[in-house]
Amino acid sequence: MPLPQALARFNRTVTNPVARQFAGRVRPLALVVHEGRKSGTEYRTPVMAFSTDDGWVIALTYGSDTDWVRNVQIAGGCQLEVGGDIHELVEPTIVGEETGTEHVPAAVKPALGLLGVSEFLVMSEK
Repeated sequence: MPLPQALARFNRTVTNPVARQFAGRVRPLALVVHEGRKSGTEYRTPVMAFSTDDGWVIALTYGSDTDWVRNVQIAGGCQLEVGGDIHELVEPTIVGEETGTEHVPAAVKPALGLLGVSEFLVMSEK
């Protein structure tokens, strides 16, 4: 079960601005750079991302029904800032826990389990 939406709202206004200061530079934290589907505004959303053979998998801590996930799906991709590098990602696909955790380090899996993460966004690198 994803984290509650009330916590998501709190994180959006309080925690995310702080996390943006180091997300994208300290793994597994990364920044998804995407455009609002209605506003056209560029957003930078902190996430936990893990590399795969041909792309990245992102833990959906609030589930797949969030604005940033819908923005990425509708756009067909996004940029991912990881370790100071920018990756162009395409073909967003939501997968379940079994597939999503294949590329997650063993040390991180228990934390994702405690957070109730059961969905992941898998994308290929362009």
